[in-house]
Amino acid sequence: MLLDLDMVMDSLKVGSERQHLILRRALAERVVKVKDLAAELGVHEMTVRRDIDQLAEQGLLQRIHGGARILEKTSEEVGHQLRATKHTEAKDMIARAALNLIEDGDVVALDASTTALALARILHARNVSAIVSGLDAANVLAANGVPFLMVGGNFHAPARSFVGAFFMDTMTRLHPDKVFFSAKAFSPETGFTDPHLPEVGAKQTLVRSAGTVFALLDSSKFERRALATIATLDEVDVLITDQPPSDRIRIVTEAADIQLIVTQETP
Repeated sequence: MLLDLDMVMDSLKVGSERQHLILRRALAERVVKVKDLAAELGVHEMTVRRDIDQLAEQGLLQRIHGGARILEKTSEEVGHQLRATKHTEAKDMIARAALNLIEDGDVVALDASTTALALARILHARNVSAIVSGLDAANVLAANGVPFLMVGGNFHAPARSFVGAFFMDTMTRLHPDKVFFSAKAFSPETGFTDPHLPEVGAKQTLVRSAGTVFALLDSSKFERRALATIATLDEVDVLITDQPPSDRIRIVTEAADIQLIVTQETP
């Protein structure tokens, strides 16, 4: 995780290693004290204050008496970028397997997950059009010349996506051939779940708009559960993952008539 966080810090243009550590502490503890940081870093308190001043000028921290607190937008941005740097190889393999199931002429819909984003990056290999709810996917498709419709709504910063009543009302009027979505967790008892309620509502509507529904999940999400259900097993047609799941998951997906595709088993 520290390696991923270093990559994120670089993308946020955080300066010295000392400032990296200050921002890490603020992300973990929300509020940090100058005297504690000075003791941990072995530097004068004035040096820590200068570092905090520089981070505050970048909009990453807010100065408070005796220290600093993390800004919510900083926490959201780092959280999003960390998700984008986790399990990247698995996501890329899942995306390639998903692409093999897309045909020229399809209208495909992608949720705002980082796994669907991996698919968006290679979607130009097919002659298709897309429906998206995430800013990152829209940017990738625009750069690659893939025609797309972006469905708007309330902006949900942690996922850089659009959600809410306007999004859901619009999606009920659209009928893509194939929908590709991901989730934070999957278990046979709760189905495909996510902790962020705004995202859950948007993903539910996306799933129910489709002709064929594809769940894109790396194996780290199996046998876990989150707050709210996006889709039950009978709402999903195909599950693509990177590693062979447990016998229990194989049995329940087969019983639900879900096609299970494991990229490790793909020739």
